[in-house]
Amino acid sequence: MHDYPIFLFVALLIFGYGLFSKKSGESMITAPMVFVAVGLAASFIPVDFLQGGIRAPFFKVIAELTLALILFIDASTINLRTLMKEKGIPFRLLFIGLPLTMLVGTLLALPLFSSVGIWAICLMAFILSPTDAALGKVVVTSTRIPGKIRQVINVESGLNDGIALPPILVCIAALSETPGQHAEVHYWIFFILKQLILGPLIGGAVGWFGGKLVDKASGAGWMNATFQRLAAISLAIMAFTLAEMVHGNGFIATFSAGLFLGTRTPQIRKRIQEFGEAEGEALELFIFLLFGMILVPMALPFWNLNTWIYAILSLTVIRMVPVAISLLGSKLSWRSVGFIGWFGPRGIASILYLILVLIHIGTRGYEQIMSVVVLTILLSVFLHGLSAVPLSKIYRK
Repeated sequence: MHDYPIFLFVALLIFGYGLFSKKSGESMITAPMVFVAVGLAASFIPVDFLQGGIRAPFFKVIAELTLALILFIDASTINLRTLMKEKGIPFRLLFIGLPLTMLVGTLLALPLFSSVGIWAICLMAFILSPTDAALGKVVVTSTRIPGKIRQVINVESGLNDGIALPPILVCIAALSETPGQHAEVHYWIFFILKQLILGPLIGGAVGWFGGKLVDKASGAGWMNATFQRLAAISLAIMAFTLAEMVHGNGFIATFSAGLFLGTRTPQIRKRIQEFGEAEGEALELFIFLLFGMILVPMALPFWNLNTWIYAILSLTVIRMVPVAISLLGSKLSWRSVGFIGWFGPRGIASILYLILVLIHIGTRGYEQIMSVVVLTILLSVFLHGLSAVPLSKIYRK
């Protein structure tokens, strides 16, 4: 098997970084920065199993598994009842700030990329709308930052990737069709209903009943702590597969399964989340490595002035203005609003959504939007990673 060297390389990299992970958590160097940088360096080395690029057989499986697990774990950490009841700052960011980010991102892209179709422009703006708190992890773990602000950033990051998914899927479907195919209105209504109804129904049922069964089995002394943890990946895969079997959307199903997870035992829920976070982080780091090895070299030839302009706007104006508007009247200081606005990094969700898009519709004709997304993520990995520690210190002062 010719793939052994690369798997050994990945294992050594994760193990080696792990030995210094606690020290790294206190520094300006983050794990995504390290893995992207190593991936960029390794991209100059010919590797057999990467010859197919994003079409490599393993790539789709790893990307889908990672996205499914992330959506499940992110959603499972949220107390849905509390979120809907309080309708506080996270609610504002998710249901005012996120749609505004999508809208502003689309409008600012129109004059810069006039040769690209409207569906492709919308898709690019939607892919770049979810945030990834892990790129500036110190922001959500450091005691320098008030607990309320840390929670806001964490909750927003946990839910906005799932909320952004349905419009992304609609754009993918629109771009996948040949002109004139399925042009009937009833086809699109039926398609959207299947995506937005079957996925949540199946995923919600799997998460709720699965969680209840885990509670019952654990309470009766039938299920040990190890298999409580394994329930995370089991429920995520069950929700994904069952939804896909009936032509629903598997990713929406896994997000719904996490959101409606039926277990009410805090210790069991914690174990499920801990396992998912550990497994999910290993897969995420692998994706960041592949991002540097495959996606950055693919996008590099297509970077131009407009690409750079939009990437910078995406990390500043397109993110920060909608956040400021959504938080009007929230009684947060301008410093807190600016801090929340800046720490909306583009990371793992945007990478996985881009991979999903390129697998479904290919790269031909979409090189421009691919290059913009890749550059924005690359800048975010390093700018947000490097700024997390110093800005946290300044914020505290």
